[in-house]
Parts: sequence; structure tokens; C-alpha cells
Amino acid sequence: MIPFPKIDPVFFRIGPLAFRWYGMMYALSFLSAIFIIRALALKKKLKITQDEISDLMLYAALGVILGGRLGYVLLYNPAYYFGNPEKVFAVWEGGMSFHGGMIGAIFCGILYCKRRGFDVYAVADVAIVSVPVGLGLGRIGNFINGELYGRATDLPWCMIFPQGGEVCRHPSQLYQAGLEGAALFAILWLLSKKDLAAGVVFWSFILFYGLFRFLVEFAREPDAHIGLLLGSFSMGQLLSLPMFVLGLAMAWRCRRRAAAP
Repeated sequence: MIPFPKIDPVFFRIGPLAFRWYGMMYALSFLSAIFIIRALALKKKLKITQDEISDLMLYAALGVILGGRLGYVLLYNPAYYFGNPEKVFAVWEGGMSFHGGMIGAIFCGILYCKRRGFDVYAVADVAIVSVPVGLGLGRIGNFINGELYGRATDLPWCMIFPQGGEVCRHPSQLYQAGLEGAALFAILWLLSKKDLAAGVVFWSFILFYGLFRFLVEFAREPDAHIGLLLGSFSMGQLLSLPMFVLGLAMAWRCRRRAAAP
């Protein structure tokens, strides 16, 4: 067993104001995304200004918030929210779905490209490379908060999380930070350096995120109010498997279309 590092979720206080590590991760994600998108846009000769990148990020952030909340309400706890509709907008009480947020961000990103006259795949292939950095930082924030921990295990690196009882658990947040963050970023960064068909990098994100999330969910504690579905699968796995299949099919389709005479 490895002792859980009890890091104060608040890293700085000024009077009644408290600055949290989780919020810091969001800020770092936003800044790193702007830097990565700008660097790749220059390399790909994509004519997009710094202000336009910032606007794109704002559109995506709005999509993440609206889609993430709507996805959680509809997919993870519909009975509760249908019975308590006033709680739908109580985002401060928690409850966001990555898959819903992803769909919302994609929708708003497409809307932004259409309004500004950008080629959707040209922007998507560049912007998507920055996403794993934010995912990895977010999972580190979850780890510091001691939330979204893993299932019980007797592996040597298991930890006892303050909110998880006296059970030694997988530090699944770190698994996700490693796979969905570092590994996925490395894959997309390498792909972005190649002369690939439009859309391949974007759909590769969908493909590999679906695969990595499906695998990590075997170690992650399922939502208490949902549990396991179809015998041994979590809701996250049932939502991620179609991502893998769709990403694989669409990446192949993009390559095939580009190779067609």
C-alpha cells in the first residue's frame, strides 16, 4: 500500500477567497490549449489568429459545460432530475459527463467554424491535440481532491482514499492521467507531424480515448447509484466502446476518401 498524499485542495487563500488546485488545472488546460493550437496552426499553415483561437476555446468551453451537464442529467441520473427539475442547473453540486461535454464541445466547435468560414477538419485536427493535456490535468485535480477513485485491490500501489472508506483502492485517476492524458497526447502529437488525410487526427482521438477509457474503467469505482450494467460493465464503458468503433471507422473512411482518385 502507498499512503495517499493528503494535499490541501486549496493551494492559496486570501481572506474569504480560496484558490483550488482543481480550478488551477482548468486554467492551465486553457492556457496550454491556446499554446498548442497556435503552434500547430503555424506548422500546418492554418490561417487562424490568436483572437480566433481564444474565441474557439470559449465556444468549446460553453459546449463542455452545457453538454456535460445535459449528458449527466440524461445518462447518469435521469430519474432524480426528472423528479427534481430545479436541480438540473445546480452545477455547483457536481455532476458532469465527459461524453456529453465532448459532444457539446464538438457541436459548438462546428458552429464556430461554420460562422467564421473555417474548414471543420482543418481546425479539428489541430485543436484536438490539446485536449488530452486538459484531460490529464483534470484527472490530477481529481486525485488531489481524493474523488473518482478506483475499485478495491490488493496491488502494492493501492491507496486508501479519505472518501473511499477503509478499503485500499486503485489510484485510477492517475491511470487516466497517464493513458487519457500523457499517452493520448503523445499519440496525437506524433500523428499531427505526419501528412495524414483531413480528419484522421481528430478521429484518432475519438478512437484512442474510447479504448483507453474502456480499459481504465475496469479499475475505476462505478457510480454508486448506477453500479455495473450488463453484468460487469460501467456506464463509462458502455459510452466509450461506441467511441472506439466510430473513431476507427471514421479514421479509415477519411484515409480511404483521401486516397480515392
